[in-house]
Amino acid sequence: MNEQSTERKLKISIIAPDLSGGGGTRAYLLSQVIRKLNYDVKVFGFLFKEHLYPVPPSDLTVCSVPGYDYPKLFTSAKQLIDQIDGDILYAVKPRATSFGVGLLKKISSQRPLILDMDDWELSWHGGDECQYRPTLKQFARDLLKTKGALRNPDHPQYLKWAEKLVSKADAVTVDTKFLQNRFGGTYLPNGKDTALFDPERFDPEASRVVHGLSEYKILMFPGTARPHKGLEDVLKALDFLNQPDLRLVIVGGRDIGDGYIEHLLENWGRWIIRLPQFPIEKMPEIVSAAHLVVVPQQDVSTAKAQFPIKLTDAMAMAKPILSTTVGDIPEILKGVGYLSKPNSPEAMAEKIKYIFQNLEEANELGKMARVRCIQHYSTDAMATTLSQLISGLSKN
Repeated sequence: MNEQSTERKLKISIIAPDLSGGGGTRAYLLSQVIRKLNYDVKVFGFLFKEHLYPVPPSDLTVCSVPGYDYPKLFTSAKQLIDQIDGDILYAVKPRATSFGVGLLKKISSQRPLILDMDDWELSWHGGDECQYRPTLKQFARDLLKTKGALRNPDHPQYLKWAEKLVSKADAVTVDTKFLQNRFGGTYLPNGKDTALFDPERFDPEASRVVHGLSEYKILMFPGTARPHKGLEDVLKALDFLNQPDLRLVIVGGRDIGDGYIEHLLENWGRWIIRLPQFPIEKMPEIVSAAHLVVVPQQDVSTAKAQFPIKLTDAMAMAKPILSTTVGDIPEILKGVGYLSKPNSPEAMAEKIKYIFQNLEEANELGKMARVRCIQHYSTDAMATTLSQLISGLSKN
């Protein structure tokens, strides 16, 4: 889409906040789209844990430095800033460890900075109700003690300050209308590589056999189990239905350490099959094993601000989808998926029952979902939008 054969390729530096579990998925997606435009791209970020999560594409350059709490983080930040070499900077999430680093690099290098927002970060801390009003004594403890709250670079007060600096970015991209209404910017919903995620390349039954799923009707959730994602509603629905051949397959997901997946297994383990994390290149074959992909987001601000990437996994693979009337989901699935009321296991059970009783109809909707994905939610569609944005910045 962007011919630069006779001149040096423009270099884009994507800055992720935490390559061990914060913003990596969106960073790798953006890098994939940028490479479609024939630009050089590298991903930079802190590594707060031992391993990268998710695993990046094998042909993508990822540069990391160790992540720490403050004040040790400042030394790592300087190392990271010195490595960042892009002509355009692209920070993922308005966090100190990505947007903050990007702003410092922008000031020192006079290079344009794009901010990408795929979450409302403050929603994890109460949203607009979030207030940090310590006593002077508490403030001193939070700042000076080794494990003081303000030593954490993701403290909500830093997030609030970062939100106030959004206008300092040269451009903003957002993946939901919720975020666009709140912060402005260019709408850039999560796309999928529909050539990689192509159902014609896979045999669903063979995939079920390989992964030990052939005895069951598979409801699949590819991602990290978290309370706002509504998995309890699906599991309670399976209790209502009480059909022994139904299983919820949870694929991958990072270990957040909050005990939530253990809670699900303890209460509904009879319905759950867990598969490990797989590299992105393997995910189409995994998703092909599903009879139905479930995206049961709850009606909370955290979910409203998100574009669940598993929607496009399912759409690209022409799978029937059951989701909820939350955020952008009704628009994304308009006419090509099934919608249920959020926070309602009874309604979810009725939809699941209907879908498996009318699987031929559901599969036809899945085929229509793939067409819609190619048109509106593919990496090619993302590339068209980003091409215009980057072109404008590179000429300034």
